[in-house]
Amino acid sequence: MQREICHVEISDEALCCNSTEVNFSRSSDKPPSQSNLNFSALMLYGGGKPADFLSQLAVGITYIFVNLLFFLMVYTGKTYRYRSVLFITIAICFVITFITNLIELRGSMVLTKENMISGETPFCHLVIPMVIIPAAITRTIIFPGSITEGFAPVSAMIVIWLGASLALGRGWCSWVCFFGGMDEFFSAVTEFAEITSFKILIQAIIFFSLFAGLVVILPFLTRRRIQCGLFCPFAAFQSFTNKINVFSVHIDREKCIGCGRCIQNCPTFSLDETSTWQGKTLMSCAKCGRCVDTCPKQAVSFHIKGTPAGAGGDAARLLFLFPAFLFAVTIGGSMISGALVRLFKFITTGSMI
Repeated sequence: MQREICHVEISDEALCCNSTEVNFSRSSDKPPSQSNLNFSALMLYGGGKPADFLSQLAVGITYIFVNLLFFLMVYTGKTYRYRSVLFITIAICFVITFITNLIELRGSMVLTKENMISGETPFCHLVIPMVIIPAAITRTIIFPGSITEGFAPVSAMIVIWLGASLALGRGWCSWVCFFGGMDEFFSAVTEFAEITSFKILIQAIIFFSLFAGLVVILPFLTRRRIQCGLFCPFAAFQSFTNKINVFSVHIDREKCIGCGRCIQNCPTFSLDETSTWQGKTLMSCAKCGRCVDTCPKQAVSFHIKGTPAGAGGDAARLLFLFPAFLFAVTIGGSMISGALVRLFKFITTGSMI
């Protein structure tokens, strides 16, 4: 099989004098996004060809859909708009696949004590801070799930999180996290405990009320990601990974006219007057690209740490888009195709299971 190798060359002159000189060279002289087609296909197929026609059709539609969005991100320069479409689609499809998988595996979405004892609780990345800190101190993982087996095991989710954190920093929260996608789309569906007492009923009512308020009502009224920006403990923990991640968002003070549009439009409250004056975002930046797209003077841009501000022109954004997109497809691609299979089954048989 013939392989294509894509590398980016940023000239010394571009790094020193902020000029834009980016050369994409490949053996077949195809557009820069072409190599991404092979990677995304590998992620979607998961090492094997789908067995039945409906699965093949779902994977084919997903493949065309995600790569079209990536193509539009690259060639229009509008990161936020098409990232948001992909992000929200993954979140909606997660709801469909997660619910149907749980019902298929154990008959309902209800989480019983027996499920916990037998380690059948799917691991959610939101509890990572509450798992790895005790694990580091006591060498014990405190979670009622499986380490290596079943749906969403602990080890697999932690490995994926580590890889995404190194590649994207808190970009996880704008490219991978399905709860973030729900927050962005004002939606909320989750697993719940079996209601066996009045106490659990009250707890469920409080939980759903808070979730509806934080993820549906307040984002709708404020046009901000309230849960992700202000209340999510995982997001606060994830913000520290921005310190070790190579990508950041930079504000060119010479181009900035102080209009405040980036501050007003930031969905995660990661910009204020002080940070824009300093030419950078706050540590909580999720790299969603909205400030980059909305700046009327193109003063805001993706940046590679250790290089002069503005070096390489659009190269920093493209270099960030590749790992961000691939992580999104790795985690969300199967959710999209899985949701399509469930919908096709419902259309043809009247049932998603």
